[in-house]
Amino acid sequence: MTQRLTDEEKLTLKTGAFGAVFLVANADPGMLALFRESFAAAGAMVDAGGLVQEALTRGPLPNLPRESAAEVESAALPALRRAVGILTEKAPRELPAYRAVVLAAADRAARADNGVSPAEAEAIARVRGALGADATGR
Repeated sequence: MTQRLTDEEKLTLKTGAFGAVFLVANADPGMLALFRESFAAAGAMVDAGGLVQEALTRGPLPNLPRESAAEVESAALPALRRAVGILTEKAPRELPAYRAVVLAAADRAARADNGVSPAEAEAIARVRGALGADATGR
């Protein structure tokens, strides 16, 4: 049974998802690359459905650090873990969709500018680990 998420819980899901994209984008920085990567990742979030789409596309944007990759990671990975906990408790049927959307957004961000670099692949692996996802995203 799916329970309604609070605004704070929705923001946690969004913080994790946007943080994952920033983590990947910061893994191989470049201003033009960041723009392309963010635009590509947004498509994955819009393609989501149901509760996941609502959480990721409505409401305020998350306040994420942008100073360094380490700061982004220190915000993004805990938010992803909390998001998994929230969905496990309140909307377990939505968890596979959340994992899939976050991983698709991270992958699209990495592929948007000259393919996936080793640093981006490593960042995606950390995102996958925080989501508790196997190679298929489940």
